[in-house]
Amino acid sequence: MPGKAAEKVAGAVASQEIAVVPDHFVGITPKVAVKEGDSVQAGSVLLYDKNHPEVKILSPVSGEVTAVARGERRKLLYVSVKANGQETQADLPKISTSGKKEEVAEAIFAAGFGALIRQRPYDVVANLANMPKAIFVSAFDSAPLAPDYNFILKGEEANLQAGLTALSRVAKVYYSVSPATSPALRNMKDVEVNEFVGKHPAGLVGVQMNHLDPVNKGEYVWSMNVQDVAMMGRYINSGKLDLTRKIAVAGAKVKDPAYVTVLAGSKIGDICRDNLIRDEHLRIINGNPLTGLRASEEDALSPFAAQVTVIAEGDETDEMLGWAMPRLKKFSSTRLFATKLQQAFCKNRTYDFDARICGGERAFIMSGEYDRVFPMDILPEQLVKAMIARNLDHMEQLGAYEVAPEDFALCEFVCTSKIETQRIVREALDYMRKELE
Repeated sequence: MPGKAAEKVAGAVASQEIAVVPDHFVGITPKVAVKEGDSVQAGSVLLYDKNHPEVKILSPVSGEVTAVARGERRKLLYVSVKANGQETQADLPKISTSGKKEEVAEAIFAAGFGALIRQRPYDVVANLANMPKAIFVSAFDSAPLAPDYNFILKGEEANLQAGLTALSRVAKVYYSVSPATSPALRNMKDVEVNEFVGKHPAGLVGVQMNHLDPVNKGEYVWSMNVQDVAMMGRYINSGKLDLTRKIAVAGAKVKDPAYVTVLAGSKIGDICRDNLIRDEHLRIINGNPLTGLRASEEDALSPFAAQVTVIAEGDETDEMLGWAMPRLKKFSSTRLFATKLQQAFCKNRTYDFDARICGGERAFIMSGEYDRVFPMDILPEQLVKAMIARNLDHMEQLGAYEVAPEDFALCEFVCTSKIETQRIVREALDYMRKELE
């Protein structure tokens, strides 16, 4: 795809208001710890999980709580904080690496970093009561237009090492790299380093788990984004809570694709302002094109998004005869277009995608096309059918404990039946968790 971010930092984004959105933290039942008008410091608790109070979501800035917004049935939509420009910090516990694993894990959660850890099974925010047998950290991202962590983490190697060391006191850490990973990021201690070669989804922790240490019934595995690990290490080394991160602003409809320094919860409109090509309707994506959330300029940046992607919506595009034309500039995962032949001779060619799905949902075809893009020892089509049928026994037998919706993103992309596979997987995992926990 065109529009990959250049290796430069375009600047820092300073949104006046930072919003914390509970829906970004899958699996928690949010309980508000503040009310409108309260003054908070960086590190003050805004939300916590009602069922697991040790899971805390902290304010990244000092300021005043301006809104506790609720929707239908009083569902909590977001909590927003207006920054006051000061850098006062609430008292937070230190994360020591010398204690028992339970003590280190409790300190990580008490400092607010537990909310950034994902747990399998069910791909939800980690539960401190479910201590993991292993923790996975991937030092590279293979998704379309993904950020380059060699660039993002340059100069952060000591912080990354501190974060990895802390995690290694909780469980064995599998640290995954690619051939392009720089020596500075590759040479980490207290972890098992494994190299993965290939295109997407090689960078997904689900693929890495399946090949290195699969998740069985009764077992738990955690994963954490490599930049979040470095952010935790920054807190360990300095004692200061600095939740700023670098994200890529990318896509064909971005004038100057580059990196920006930003806080999670910043308004996407502030991140993209004056940098969009507005010659047609745009699709703004809170994340990457395969797994990101459709967003507006008023939405808040997800703490799990390493990029903001902007492409054409495609609703103003007219193509004569549609798929029946032997097109030369349109991507195809099959032999439908002549571009399939071009890919054999020009493997690095890029295609300009828009948001159209070019078809409608129809009966699920068991064609084997999922297997071509699903490099895990799992039968994806059979598992998805079991999930649609809510057959818990078959879901368990077919490997539902170790998958996440993102693992099926390419399956959804190539699906000729236009099945919303990621939605099906998310709903099925939520159903399993409700029935089995």
